[in-house]
Amino acid sequence: MLDPRLQIGLSYFQNKGWEAFPFQIQAWNDYLDGKSGLLNAPTGSGKTFALWFPVLMDFINQNPQYWKTKKNNGLQLIWVTPLRALAQDIQKAMQEVCDQIGLPWRVAVRNGDTDAKTRAALKARPPEVLITTPETLHILISQKGHQDLFQTLQTVVVDEWHELIGNKRGVQVQLALEYIQDLCPNQFRRWAISATIGNLEEAAKALLGKDLPIHIIKADLGKEILIESVFPDEIEKYPWSGHLGIRLLDKVIPIIESAKTVLLFTNTRSQTEIWYQKILEARPDWAGWIAMHHGSLDMTVRSWVEQSLHEGKLKLVVCTSSLDLGVDFRPVDKVIQVGSPKGVARFIQRAGRAGHQPGLPSKIYFVPTNSLELIEAAALRKAVEKGEMESQFAPLLSYDVLIQFLVTLAVGEGFTPDHIFPIVQRTYSYSELKVEEMNWVMEFITVGGSTLGNYEDFLKVILDEDGINRVKNKKIAMKHRLSMGTIVSEAMMKVKFKNGAYLGSVEEYFISKMKIGDRFFFAGRSLELLQIRDMNAIVKVSEKQSKNVVSWMGARMSLSSMLSEQILKILEAYNLGIHDSEEVTRILPILDLQSKLSIVPDRNTFLIESHQSQQGYHLFFYPFEGRMMHELMSALIAYRISQSQPISFNMAMNDYGFELLSDVPIAIEEILEEDIFSLKNLENDVLQCVNESEMTRRKFREIASIAGLVFQGYPGKPTTFKHIQANSSLLFQVFEQYDPQNLLLKQAHNEALNQQMDQDKFIKAIQKINRNRIVVNRPVQFTPFSFPIMVDRLSRTSITSESLEDRIVKIQAQFAVQD
Repeated sequence: MLDPRLQIGLSYFQNKGWEAFPFQIQAWNDYLDGKSGLLNAPTGSGKTFALWFPVLMDFINQNPQYWKTKKNNGLQLIWVTPLRALAQDIQKAMQEVCDQIGLPWRVAVRNGDTDAKTRAALKARPPEVLITTPETLHILISQKGHQDLFQTLQTVVVDEWHELIGNKRGVQVQLALEYIQDLCPNQFRRWAISATIGNLEEAAKALLGKDLPIHIIKADLGKEILIESVFPDEIEKYPWSGHLGIRLLDKVIPIIESAKTVLLFTNTRSQTEIWYQKILEARPDWAGWIAMHHGSLDMTVRSWVEQSLHEGKLKLVVCTSSLDLGVDFRPVDKVIQVGSPKGVARFIQRAGRAGHQPGLPSKIYFVPTNSLELIEAAALRKAVEKGEMESQFAPLLSYDVLIQFLVTLAVGEGFTPDHIFPIVQRTYSYSELKVEEMNWVMEFITVGGSTLGNYEDFLKVILDEDGINRVKNKKIAMKHRLSMGTIVSEAMMKVKFKNGAYLGSVEEYFISKMKIGDRFFFAGRSLELLQIRDMNAIVKVSEKQSKNVVSWMGARMSLSSMLSEQILKILEAYNLGIHDSEEVTRILPILDLQSKLSIVPDRNTFLIESHQSQQGYHLFFYPFEGRMMHELMSALIAYRISQSQPISFNMAMNDYGFELLSDVPIAIEEILEEDIFSLKNLENDVLQCVNESEMTRRKFREIASIAGLVFQGYPGKPTTFKHIQANSSLLFQVFEQYDPQNLLLKQAHNEALNQQMDQDKFIKAIQKINRNRIVVNRPVQFTPFSFPIMVDRLSRTSITSESLEDRIVKIQAQFAVQD
């Protein structure tokens, strides 16, 4: 017999012709029993309703006589979402449920896009449900009288927890949850929803803190993901990155034609612009049916695209990760992924956009940008079948976020360190926070620490006569409210027409390379630069087409460890004569040629190839650890070799390996005898071979912004990037010289090591090389595995009037390939 408490939810589902899944019923029961926890369920499985309905049931069960009566119930639920774009969709779905069951609740959205009038109305009369972001949740905490707002609160639900846990926005959420728990200890529950994550237990600990028991609900739905690769007619035996993708357009067009609505995902905003442009050139009759969506486009454009998707007005949206998350687009029946997404979780998330309904399979087409990426398609399929995906780890001891949080409390009702310290310590990220570290933070925000005491802007918090720490200066309070958040981006310039119409934003560095009159392709248009005014690039539509597509810094993603391991397993199977996927069968010519010229490396073999060409002496190494790891590894090996002989190197890398190119011969066997992969003095050697000081400075700029040491500017009048850089550099120098024990300096150093370089992963990669059998081969020509690495170097470093394609054709013509 079903629990009568669930009646309203079951009736709603029955009226819709739905059947509640076991994980939904478990979530309803657990919530009604007063539990907090983490819900893990695939995209499109109805996980939102799993945590929305028990909130309604609980209220109805508590108010059986009066739940249909319209009255001021106060705030009952805060729903936190990482993307503003998700808010409207969630609000619409929730309000529809309330209206249909006759519950007179208001569901409202409050985020950075909410106008002042609406914010004031929400404060005067809070809705029962508020959908917001981590940043806006902290803004609520910074308001005077926020205790009254939270006193009726029953629950906070954090959506897309896998997207938040691994960054400082997740740390913000942890602090807010513990603080709210302290304000309403009796009735308060906290829940999170996560789709794709490998380390569920750790994710639950980060959500629930030290005091609450770990509780996880895992949906066992077996959501089917159908993966179909798009194959080129001919597999080139010497593939190189990026040469293939758009050439498969004639095979992609029929996929789009055969579907009702398609999302075409690319990995970068630049690729999105290119694919949109090329599809429109191929099918001009689709104008008005296709659109583009990425994070640098104007919010009104993105909102229009999302709404048009909902209404089934668009046939195709070319997009980036801006449409990865949560929005429920039921008309979408197919997804196309251009290029390897470099991670299993990201791939599953994108696949889940198609068939976004319980019980329906999700179909995704994989379009390789080079033939070798077909191995990654096979690796993705194996990982999906086994249910393996990447883990996400919460940052620890982020002093900048703690400083921001304490000033937020001081801007609001104020706090005492004795009261707030145990609250902070209950979070996962600050569970190891020491008393002396808390004392240092307090000294820093009250008297500027040991170096900033003479500057009024840094004396933010004052101990009031009643013993409460508060921000008394209105200007400091206003600046803090404008700066709250942990997302620090590169300096952006707004792209506008002469009439003021806003198209979107591009990074300052891209515009800085252009002259007045230059053309570029952005937001689906060919534009001509007319003038630069403040942080605005004024443009007009150009009749002449441009091949100069806007590019963004840091666009390349790195192969995840999970996917790397799967690729090496596939290569190991090839060496055993097993190739059990169509993708691997198709690229056998590449693997066979690699095997003929050298060997195919796998989990037990570490391959080094030595080759001489007209360019010089090449060493190719194949750790299969991803581009970022190879960037660091190549610098380390180059540094260690240079310690034993005077030598200079050019370096190049991709996700599979890296190259060291020199103009003098390198005796690789002798170098290996000197133990260049030794763990001894590893950290010291790494610091010597990379510009650790510059990396730390870059990290410090972010930390200084989050901690409120550098003001980003007022709305519509941002501080220039150069000014922010100069201010943070000055502070960095002051701390380095006069306050070397400064915790923000320590944090910048740790983040430079662990985030930019991922120290733990790097040590494991070196250990793995030492366990493997090291094979040195001297192929007579570039191998299929070395060729794309060499091309990467040509594309980045060569100054020539020839196109890259022409140069590659010439190099390929020199190979005496033995089929």
